[in-house]
Amino acid sequence: MDSLSDSALMLKVKSGESHTLGLLYERYKKRLFGFFFQMSKDASLCEDLVQNVFIRVIKYKHTYTEESNFVSWIFKIARNVYYDHFKGKNKSKTYDIEEQYDVHSFENAENSIEQTERILLLKKAINQLPKAKREIIILSKMKELKYKELGEIIGCSEGNARIKVHRALHDLKKIYLTLEER
Repeated sequence: MDSLSDSALMLKVKSGESHTLGLLYERYKKRLFGFFFQMSKDASLCEDLVQNVFIRVIKYKHTYTEESNFVSWIFKIARNVYYDHFKGKNKSKTYDIEEQYDVHSFENAENSIEQTERILLLKKAINQLPKAKREIIILSKMKELKYKELGEIIGCSEGNARIKVHRALHDLKKIYLTLEER
């Protein structure tokens, strides 16, 4: 059963074979945890949110269709779980780019210092983006979702997702360059 696609496993879950959900959980728990951690920076909260995603997978299994892209479908659920958790709390969360890159592992000390400064500046720029644009950067660039998948998650067309990514990157570049001049 390990060789079955995510979609095939989800269709089995949908048809009542709930034990196959464990395989999907094993395949996606780290990716979902990473998504939540990049948004919230709270490991124990992330574990709870991952569990909530799979509770919703069971609750909304009837909405999954064979034509659905499983990655888009589960990340849309994850996004909703995240926003539902913070609904009304208006908390500003930061993204830590040091998670993505080990800033202390560079061999050349001079390059390492420059690279570290650039990474910290990029981190600061990402954190200054509005929440929606920060999420778009994280999903498209850090989680490497395709425009179609991103569009399905944020509720827009593939073309509109491409535009949103372009605009978010444009804003990120402006913020980064402004910070770099200081």
